[in-house]
Amino acid sequence: MPGLPEAVPGVVPDGVPDGVPGVAPDAGADPVLDTVVDAVVDAPPTAEPSAPPVPPDLPPVFGPVEPAPVVPWPVVAAPVVAGPIVTGPVLPMEPVLPVVPMEPVVPVQSVRPVVPTPPSAPPVAPPPFVVPPRPVEPPAVPAPPAAASAPGIPVIEPLFTSAPGLNWAGPGDQWSRAWALRTLDGAASPDASPDAAPVAPPVADTSQAPPPAAVTEPRDAAELPPTARDIELIRTSLAVVEPVADRATAHFYALIFLGHPEIRALFPAAMDVQRDRLFRALLTAARSAGDPEGLRAHLGALGRGHRRYGTLTGHYGPVGECLVAALAKYAGSRWNAETELAWRRVYRLVSSIMIEAAEEAARTSPPWWRGEVVAHERRTPDVAVLTVRPDQAYPYRAGQYTSLETPWWPRVWRHFSFASAPRPDGLLTFHVKAVQAGWVSNALVHRAAPGDVLRLGPAVGGMTLDDTDGGDLLLVGGGTGIAPLRALVEEVAGRGAGGRSVEVFHGARTPAELYELAALRELADRHRWLTVRAVLSGPGAGTAEAAAAGLLAGELPEAVARFGPWTGRTAYLSGPPAMVRRTSGVLLRAGLPAERIRHDLVGDLAAP
Repeated sequence: MPGLPEAVPGVVPDGVPDGVPGVAPDAGADPVLDTVVDAVVDAPPTAEPSAPPVPPDLPPVFGPVEPAPVVPWPVVAAPVVAGPIVTGPVLPMEPVLPVVPMEPVVPVQSVRPVVPTPPSAPPVAPPPFVVPPRPVEPPAVPAPPAAASAPGIPVIEPLFTSAPGLNWAGPGDQWSRAWALRTLDGAASPDASPDAAPVAPPVADTSQAPPPAAVTEPRDAAELPPTARDIELIRTSLAVVEPVADRATAHFYALIFLGHPEIRALFPAAMDVQRDRLFRALLTAARSAGDPEGLRAHLGALGRGHRRYGTLTGHYGPVGECLVAALAKYAGSRWNAETELAWRRVYRLVSSIMIEAAEEAARTSPPWWRGEVVAHERRTPDVAVLTVRPDQAYPYRAGQYTSLETPWWPRVWRHFSFASAPRPDGLLTFHVKAVQAGWVSNALVHRAAPGDVLRLGPAVGGMTLDDTDGGDLLLVGGGTGIAPLRALVEEVAGRGAGGRSVEVFHGARTPAELYELAALRELADRHRWLTVRAVLSGPGAGTAEAAAAGLLAGELPEAVARFGPWTGRTAYLSGPPAMVRRTSGVLLRAGLPAERIRHDLVGDLAAP
């Protein structure tokens, strides 16, 4: 406050100096006392303050200390503006009253009654520490309590009995043992083998069960084969579900992964490609329920192929229940008890065929093979030819394909065709093109090297030669689709043509993509029954250089049509799906029967 002396450093208003050992500035403070101290902080001190002491570490000052010279700053006179001075009335000032210091308020402390302390008991010495003797036998583990069931409700039985062959994961494999967490019947099967005895399903307690007809009638109805009425209901509900298949698929997988998290390990980390495969495969199988022979061939291959994922028999039950629940949610008013019974019958047929096929394959072959890359050749910047040596005999036929998994993308499998007929040394050859955003293809082209180990699924595919038919052949391949056709040519050359002729069309957009043309022409020079034609559709097509090299100009399907008719031949098509569909349409319009056109496109890929 102006006119009052400044506060003395080191002294607080209540007279306690700063830094006194054992006394904090706020120690013993009271709210009332703090209010009073704040009011008198500007009051004049009761005694004349003394000058602060000189620190002992400063040297003494001898003689007078001359002040430092003061350098005057130039003063610049501001311009004075003449004008009238306006003044207002002078108000009297209020007298300043002196502030009287108040007596410090002593805080009132509460008084509590003193309770006498009871006499403490004498201390008891702890018992001496005794080390128990080492047990001779391991402790007995009590048996788990039996599951209690409500009266009148039978114990839930598995939909299918355990198939021991499905529990065999192959020698030395670690992934399937981690995947096989549990099955429907509660039996853990991480170390199961193909020779293991099947686990018997639990026996229901029939002492308090209702009459047999009330329990077995719904189950017997679902176990019956599908009828014509069931197929009609299946197709009607599919027409409602297909427009919202994406949402139905997401709901289907959500039900599986939430209710049965052990099944999540069977799928890759990213579900962008795999998400629609299982659901659409089940829908396709249900749609084909009216064709028993075709359905058995298609589902048998699926059942054998699913062994590489570590699929067990117990997984089929939860998948079926989640499929029915997802369909019931998105089928709308078309869903009722009759439709649900039809779907249960069809799914039971589908799963039983897949289980039987997998069980039969498990007796003779492992779920997958390991193959070491022994050669890696780059034909173009995006195309590589891989030679793989499997760890054991790998059965396949020319024209088939398999699925490959790389160590860099676990549980992500992609299909690749064999580029050679079976060889005496057992080596396998694949042509791989790195496609945009292709996880496996880019890894095989740009990262794989000799010494890397891949996993191979079983060989599948129907583009094989008919040994009973010695007719002429038409082979049409685009890009790396020439790989299985090259294998077919090798098989014909190895067995002998037997009077048949083989026409090969190899199409690509650039001359560099015709990487197999030289090898095919070399085979044509040695075998008179073989004719090879190359078609160029991209830059450089129709030029003098291309014509000199014997390259035809135009799209591959149109080039095939120009050299027709192809009556009496069996056509094998391989390459991009669009090219296969267009070539198939050209041949059908030219009069070639559909049963003589073979390719491995299925489902939506084969639709025009």
